[in-house]
Amino acid sequence: MIQLSSEAVVAVMFIALFVPVLLGFPLGFALMGVGAVVGFLVMGTPVFGIVYGQAFSILTNYTLVAVPLFVFMGVMVERSGIASSLFTTLEMWLYRLRGYLAVVVVLTGTALAACTGIIAGSVVMLASIGLPYMMAKNYNKELTCGAICAGGCLGILIPPSVMLVLYGTSAELSVGRLFMGAIVPGLLLSGLYILYILIACLIKPSLAPSTYDPSVASVSLAKRLWLLVTTVFPLAVLILGVLGSIFLGIAAPTEAAAVGAIVATILALSRKGLNFTVFKAVILQTAKMTGMIAIVAIGAMVFTAVLIRLGGAGVIRDLLLSAPGGAWGLWIATMLTCFVLGMFIDWIGVVFIVVPLITPAAAQAGFDPIWFAITICVNLQLAFMTPPFALAIFFLRGVARPEHGITTAHIIRGVIPFIVLIFIALGLMVAVPEIVLWLPAQMIR
Repeated sequence: MIQLSSEAVVAVMFIALFVPVLLGFPLGFALMGVGAVVGFLVMGTPVFGIVYGQAFSILTNYTLVAVPLFVFMGVMVERSGIASSLFTTLEMWLYRLRGYLAVVVVLTGTALAACTGIIAGSVVMLASIGLPYMMAKNYNKELTCGAICAGGCLGILIPPSVMLVLYGTSAELSVGRLFMGAIVPGLLLSGLYILYILIACLIKPSLAPSTYDPSVASVSLAKRLWLLVTTVFPLAVLILGVLGSIFLGIAAPTEAAAVGAIVATILALSRKGLNFTVFKAVILQTAKMTGMIAIVAIGAMVFTAVLIRLGGAGVIRDLLLSAPGGAWGLWIATMLTCFVLGMFIDWIGVVFIVVPLITPAAAQAGFDPIWFAITICVNLQLAFMTPPFALAIFFLRGVARPEHGITTAHIIRGVIPFIVLIFIALGLMVAVPEIVLWLPAQMIR
C-alpha cells in the first residue's frame, strides 16, 4: 500500500477526478472509480466495504424515495399540457407590458418550478413554447435566451426541489425546513429577473419591439378569467398539496411527494393528457433520471467517504477555518469553491462531495445550517448557466432550430445579467438572513 499524507490525499483525489471528467466519462463512474482506486492503493481491500456500504446507504435511504416521486410528478406535469396553457393565459393578461413575453417565460418557469423540481424539462419546455414566439416578434436573442435559461433553472431551487432533497440527505438536515427556506429566495430571484427585464426593455425598447397583439387583445375578459381559473387553480392545488402538507406538519417530504405524484396524475387525466403511451414515457423518463441521480450520488458518496476515511475532511475543514476574514472568509471560500466546481461537474456531485466536508466547518463557524444550505443552493443555480458544463445552455442550444439563428455565444451573453442577479440575491440574503429563515420558523412541527 502507498503511504500518503492527508494533504496529499486531497490533492491527488481532486486532481485525479478532473482527468476522467474532462475526458468525458460519466461523473458517477468517475467519482466512484477515483474513490475506489485511491482507497485501494492507500488502505487496501477495506475500500470495497466502503463502496458497498455507501451504495446500500443510498439505495435504502427512505428520504431519497422522494426523488423518483418528485421526478415523476414533474414529468407528469410536463406531459399534461398545462405549461402551454399557462403561457397562453399569462400572455393574455400581461400583453400590454413591453417585454411581456420574457416576463411570461420567467413567470411560467416559476410556476413550473413549484411543480417539477428539475430543470431539464423546464428549460426545454420554455424553449419549445417561448423561443419561436419571441423570435417571431423580433425579441433580442440574448434577452430571449437569458430569460429562458434563468426561468428554467428556478426549478432546482423552488420546492419541491430534487437538489434540496439530496442536500438534506447529505448534510443530515430537515428536507422540510430546507423546502420552506428556499421558497422566498426562489421568489426573490424570480422577482429580480422580471424587474431586470422590465427595466431593460424600458431603457432599450429595441430589446422587445412588439408590445401589442390584436389577436390577444381581442380575447374577452370572461375567457381570460376562465383560462386563469382552469390553469392556475389546478397548479395551486398541486403546490398546496405538496408544500402545504409539509408546512402544516401533516406529511414528511417523502409522503408529500407521493401526494404530488397522485395529484399530478389526476391533473393529467382531467386534462385528457394521459394515455398508455404518455404513462409509459413518464415511467421511462422517471427511471432514467432517477438512475442517473442514484449513480452520481453513490459515486460521490464513495469519493467523499474515502476522502474522510483518509483524513481529507480535516484538511479541508482546517483550510476553510483558516481563510482570512474569519467566518465570512469561510463562507466566501465555500461560495467560490461551489461556483468553480459547478463549472466542471454536475450539481449532484458538488452536493455530495462538498456538503459533507464543509457542513462541520460551517457549524463550527456559527452559521445557521438552513441559511448556509440555501445560500449554497442559490449559488448552484450558477452551475447551470456558467460554461463549460452549463446544462441549461446545452438544453437551450439543442432545442433552438437553425432558423432561429441562436448560437452558443447568444446564450452565454444572455445569461450574464441573470448571473449578476444571482450574486445580488446572495448579497441580499447575507444582509437580511430572514429572507431564508423566517418561513422555516413558522412551520408547524
